[in-house]
Amino acid sequence: MHVPILLQKLIAVIVFVGFTAFTFAQNPEDCSKVPDHNKLKEALTAAVKQGKGANGGLGNQEWGTVVNRDGIVCAVVFTGPNRGAEWPGSRIISAEKANTANAVSGDNFALSSGNLYSGAQPGGSLYSIVTGPDPATAFAGDPQKFGQPDDPLVGKPIGGVIVFGGGLALYDKKGQIVGGLGVSGDTSCADHVVAWKTRHTLGL
Repeated sequence: MHVPILLQKLIAVIVFVGFTAFTFAQNPEDCSKVPDHNKLKEALTAAVKQGKGANGGLGNQEWGTVVNRDGIVCAVVFTGPNRGAEWPGSRIISAEKANTANAVSGDNFALSSGNLYSGAQPGGSLYSIVTGPDPATAFAGDPQKFGQPDDPLVGKPIGGVIVFGGGLALYDKKGQIVGGLGVSGDTSCADHVVAWKTRHTLGL
């Protein structure tokens, strides 16, 4: 069955959840099943270091974010020497990609953020589904903490829907979904490749 057909069947569910934080876990802020800051930074940096020859794109530094199954941000990292070495806007985009992949995936069915692209075009079943994050959450806090273990996004639901590559669902060894990973800072195709490599390194 083709992805667009499956997307049509998922539209009712997608509208229902609204791409906000889920309420499945007893403790919505539990991040024990997804990578912490150090593990995410190490895996993402290793993927980016392979360069544009291996990943395509522009060879840029990247932002990466993981959310838990409830859509709560658990870690935000960057791969360059400082937060200014990456596109500043990609911090929030990476978080939205993580949220999107988590929001539309389940134990038995996974969609990347890029899988939503065709359905979100005019005339598609997901047209107009793209939304931005909560501005009060996205732009709050001390910029000097961006990408650090105490990034202002950590512990909060980011929301937002992105329909291009770079967002993947995360699964434990039993095949149960535990959250989402978002990567941003290069072309969408390169972001998708880097996200795949990062997820593989993390074993999720």
